[in-house]
Amino acid sequence: MKNTGLIFVFEKSNKYSINALLGALETKNYFDKVDVFLANNKNLFKLLPCLVSKYKKIAIAYSFFTSQLEEVINSISQIKPKWPHLIFIAGGPHASGDPKSCLKLGFDIVVRGEGEQTIIDIIKYMCDTISLEEIGSIYYKTNEHIKFTGKNEFVNLNEFSPFSIKFKKFGPIEITRGCPFGCFFCQTSYIFGKRPRHRSIDSILSTVEILYKRGMKDIRFITPNAFSYGSPDGKTINFNRLEELLIGIRSIIKNNGRIFFGSFPSEVRPEHVNEQTIELVKKYANNNNLVIGCQSGSERILDLCHRGHTVLDVFKAAKLCVKNQLIPKIDFIFGLPGEQQKDIDETIKVMKELTKIGAKIHAHTFMPLPGTPFGKLTTRDITPYSQFINYALPKGLIFGEFEKQKKISEKISKIMRRKRYGSPPK
Repeated sequence: MKNTGLIFVFEKSNKYSINALLGALETKNYFDKVDVFLANNKNLFKLLPCLVSKYKKIAIAYSFFTSQLEEVINSISQIKPKWPHLIFIAGGPHASGDPKSCLKLGFDIVVRGEGEQTIIDIIKYMCDTISLEEIGSIYYKTNEHIKFTGKNEFVNLNEFSPFSIKFKKFGPIEITRGCPFGCFFCQTSYIFGKRPRHRSIDSILSTVEILYKRGMKDIRFITPNAFSYGSPDGKTINFNRLEELLIGIRSIIKNNGRIFFGSFPSEVRPEHVNEQTIELVKKYANNNNLVIGCQSGSERILDLCHRGHTVLDVFKAAKLCVKNQLIPKIDFIFGLPGEQQKDIDETIKVMKELTKIGAKIHAHTFMPLPGTPFGKLTTRDITPYSQFINYALPKGLIFGEFEKQKKISEKISKIMRRKRYGSPPK
């Protein structure tokens, strides 16, 4: 009988991350060494008494975004005082960006960066086959000193399944990690590196076959930029690899399934939208839209954010989409650092012109994300955008959780001002 239990805190917002960790454990047969459970924050507290009486060692693993910080603080402050002997593990984008502060919250192990190999090593540690300092890419405290064990090598996506068959936690297939652009508000380049790593076509097709055989016929992808697949630098387009991938998927699902490429939950860069890439989408995919990153209508702010494209690139992409009966859904971030009234006016003007072309605006509110160049900046007021929002919302020209993000961002700023979250729960 196993004497070790591992609980993943599984919420809708972090399910893709947990899927990948479950896939890693399943690929390497670690379900044989530890009993794994999934619980959301609501039922975690109810589940623990039963497990604590059953297992000698229990770890609770949280993988979370900065937007979930308040929820995580509330969860650990309830659980740790009652069961201080449990091992509390933090991972995900927020922990990677601000690991030392997560230790102050009461976490025992904080994972920085990718988690597939690290979660395997943590289980080895729990099973007493390696020591804590032998686990790569973690922060932990000893005698009130913080230690970092050094970064693991970046993960080879082909070595791990993107999801777990045992737990039936399927979802989009992650086909690329890493982004060369390093936008100052985004964590992707700073966690996963600037050199893209692609899952091989054979690996992707094997995964598609698993989904298709289980009746899941909608194929979606996780990638920072769908049109960068197969590109060695992420900036050029490898048309041959793109088409080879899409042909391979279509040959498996035929006309019984659907491919969504360059739409939710991924997106594309505006300068990569051209006649050839759109032709691939029209020929092989089923989405009626492309999600296109823009973020600002001000050239000055685009440069400040290190975006690497122009406003003109966005207009060209939007017009090509409309010409080919695709809806351009264009991302904008309200309240970006450095915005002045002129930048806001330019952005509003661009958004209005784009909606006249046929685009829809996917709006976000800036949130300071740790580990990014903008990570220590404060949330800005988005009231100057209210007039455009009030104009576009009733017409269905704008969508997104920008209002909710505004409230979350304000809460995060207050928490961050508490000098990195204060003391751990007693």
